[in-house]
Amino acid sequence: MLAFSSSVADIDSGSLLMAVLRSSSPLASKSIGKAVADRLISASASPSPLPPLLRHHRLHISAGPVAPCRSASLTFTHLLHSRYRSKSDLASYTDDPAHVSVVNNYDKPVVDDVMAVNWVAEGFSGPVAVPPGSSLRLTVMKLKEEEEAGKGEILGIARGMKEKFDSIEQLTVGENFSPGRSKGFSIASIGVVKDLESNAKILDHV
Repeated sequence: MLAFSSSVADIDSGSLLMAVLRSSSPLASKSIGKAVADRLISASASPSPLPPLLRHHRLHISAGPVAPCRSASLTFTHLLHSRYRSKSDLASYTDDPAHVSVVNNYDKPVVDDVMAVNWVAEGFSGPVAVPPGSSLRLTVMKLKEEEEAGKGEILGIARGMKEKFDSIEQLTVGENFSPGRSKGFSIASIGVVKDLESNAKILDHV
């Protein structure tokens, strides 16, 4: 994990990946499918494949399996979470040929679908890097047309989750500014929770 203690993360980014081995892949095997998918998704989050200049754009990145997912329509298996200083740093990182190469070599062979949301982490505080062993609680919302007028109120309710649950150690909430791969979801949040057990207790109350 990468972090610069003197930096402030202005951008939170969450990518949901459906890491399912394609039947045409030479790696396809029911017995090793999930293990291989986990390993390759984790490899793409490692800092080692990227040159130092490109890694400088990225403040933090981590990846792991999704467990549990409450949505029947979102059948994703993995989450990739990253943080950047600015929208321009995110754009530079995304479009850099070195990053594109990592995506092509590590992710595409095993990823069948991707959904990505990016938002400005207003009022960010706390460590940039998510502590090892933490559970990430990604929430995405798709507003109906008649609800758009009340978007500010909905954002306020989402931001208030941290005060309701002591187990949420850090929370960012914002409007998605990258609609191309968000599948229509316009609001997103990431809550950093101590562990899966604490996250399960939150799920029991919301």
